[in-house]
Amino acid sequence: KRILQCINSPFCVRMEYFGKDNSYLYFFMPFISGGEMFCHLQKMGRFKEDLAKFYAAQVILGLEYLHNVKLVYRDLKPENLLIDHLGYVKITDFGFTKPIQSRTYTFCGTPQYLAPEVISGHGYGFSVDWWSLGVLIYEMVSGYAPFDAIEQMTMFRLIMQNRYVMPKSFSAPLQDIVRKLLELDLTLRYGNLKNGAADIRNHVWFQTIDWQSLFNRRVPPPYIPPVSDFNDVKQFSTEAKYSLLQIANVNELEEEFKDF
Repeated sequence: KRILQCINSPFCVRMEYFGKDNSYLYFFMPFISGGEMFCHLQKMGRFKEDLAKFYAAQVILGLEYLHNVKLVYRDLKPENLLIDHLGYVKITDFGFTKPIQSRTYTFCGTPQYLAPEVISGHGYGFSVDWWSLGVLIYEMVSGYAPFDAIEQMTMFRLIMQNRYVMPKSFSAPLQDIVRKLLELDLTLRYGNLKNGAADIRNHVWFQTIDWQSLFNRRVPPPYIPPVSDFNDVKQFSTEAKYSLLQIANVNELEEEFKDF
């Protein structure tokens, strides 16, 4: 709750309200009608570089904000990126987000997107989010993740050895930014150097991005989800099952959640 309360960025889903009753805790979040990036990527197969760049640039601004308030995100993937009815991106699902000052050691995240330092167990910092950005950019433009295997341990070995195939269809600037993000050496990985995210923003692949206009959401999106307005639900599954909440007459955990 405290993490959600402190987040205030155009590129992150924020909590509007919270509450509780005798049985449940409630978090009220805004409805982002464009749906998950994952679903759009599945439908299209892969994104053109300009669209992937537009999305990646917003993710960079979102991650840069989180890092500035000392939060490491730790679960960047297409399923955790929502596209609003205007075509802009918002990072969502902060279940693995954690405040850190220097290093943390928890093994968590989604296997395909884990940075080598998470797998090694020797501790990590904000650098893990920039590695995941490299995986995300690769996947958006190719349609598949750079590290994948049937056996999870095999996939982890591929990540630890940084073994992946760079698609020949990637432009030279795109190949370069992917390599600079999927860098084993933390003293060389973009985003983790003394200039921080500025090194990524100033990379040649992003030279067409007007960062100030993008921050103000004044850059025309290359793709707008096919929704009629911000209340349209057709980008979400209609197969979800709902049931009435059974609320207890007595709060048996009143002491544990008295400060919620």
